Amino acid sequence: MFRKTPRCQILPLPGRQLTIGIDGRERLRWHAADDAPRPFFFPLIGPSGLPLTRMGHPGAPNHDHHRSIWFAHHKVLGIDFWGDNTDAVIRQQQWLAYEDGDQDARMAVRLRWYDGHDPQALIEQVMIAAVSPAPDDGVFVEIQTSLTSLAESLELGQTNFGLLAVRVAKSISAFFGDGVLTGANGQQTEKNLFGKSSPWIDYSGSIDDGTVEGITYYDHPDNNSFPSKWHVREDGWMGASVCRDGPVMLTRARPTTWRYLLHAHPGHVGLAAADEIAKRFHSNPQLVVLKSEQPHQAATIQRVS
Repeated sequence: MFRKTPRCQILPLPGRQLTIGIDGRERLRWHAADDAPRPFFFPLIGPSGLPLTRMGHPGAPNHDHHRSIWFAHHKVLGIDFWGDNTDAVIRQQQWLAYEDGDQDARMAVRLRWYDGHDPQALIEQVMIAAVSPAPDDGVFVEIQTSLTSLAESLELGQTNFGLLAVRVAKSISAFFGDGVLTGANGQQTEKNLFGKSSPWIDYSGSIDDGTVEGITYYDHPDNNSFPSKWHVREDGWMGASVCRDGPVMLTRARPTTWRYLLHAHPGHVGLAAADEIAKRFHSNPQLVVLKSEQPHQAATIQRVS
């Protein structure tokens, strides 16, 4: 029987990578090999076909831990899971589900956080991503992560650094290129946005001669710190600081979940359009991994209110 090829597809690759494509064109890639301290997404491809994220800082080798789009935290029981100068690592244990579709492609993986000295992990993380086409030829990347302490409880300490960070392409940064940081209230620049609350932050600039593109990073009302205070820099990165104002306690009894949306888009951000996208994202039910009832499929990813 002929089956129509889904518009959005996941293709697993050697080296613990997978690529997510839309209409036969790669838009995002996941890296989970052990040659880096933690998994990451690179690249996120914009409408022009060029990467909107980069690996590392354009001018500072001590920022090689900035790997495009990644999860990390600076103080886990006082242990640095943010930088590359400790033995702490995050490792993918297994993939849970890969799903193609006409509306989106979905992936779910289980990861564990290790301090580098004890073979017993500190945290279990389930990360789900749903990648879908945007009407503007851009792409939406919905990322949901749940952290569970493997001890009775565990503290994520107070810090600016964590949990989901984005390093934009060099030319999009305000310092190395002509990029502009914009918040939901219309304020711009690192000076006006650093440490301030906002339901979303955008970084947009020239990705090529005469071509402006950017990434809008949306927080979600279900998150413990919403609207988060943002760690943003003119040198090209942004992150919602979930522990800026105080620690967060993880427990073994119940996962703590955070939800985010990235929109890779053409042009500079429009405030009204971004607010409308935020409303739609806020109304979306959570993504959950469920046991599949279909043969040859262990699990499925569904939205559950």
